[in-house]
Amino acid sequence: MQIKKIVYYIATGALTAIMIYSVQMYLRNPEAVAGYFKNFSYPSYLVYPLATAKILGLVAIWGNFSRSLKEWAYAGFFFDITLAFTAHMVAKDGGELFAIIAFISLMTSYFLGKQVRP
Repeated sequence: MQIKKIVYYIATGALTAIMIYSVQMYLRNPEAVAGYFKNFSYPSYLVYPLATAKILGLVAIWGNFSRSLKEWAYAGFFFDITLAFTAHMVAKDGGELFAIIAFISLMTSYFLGKQVRP
């Protein structure tokens, strides 16, 4: 059980690092990110709400306030990462590696979190 808990915290930490990196990009350089969103055919007004949603999702996962809230946070990250991966694949900009790492971290954190109950 101890190894599962360690892997859970590593995966959740990796997911958190990727999401925080994404949020800081959204907040420090919103014009560039809005340009990327336009290139991916996503509306540029999503930059700030998406940054806020990512922060709230991390709070829900780490805070462990409610099981259903945590499930919604994981679901939101699943859709965010899936859309990011698809957008990077279509744009052929090489950014899909972070999406793959985030997806693996997300799935590992989600399934081990159900077993470990941190």
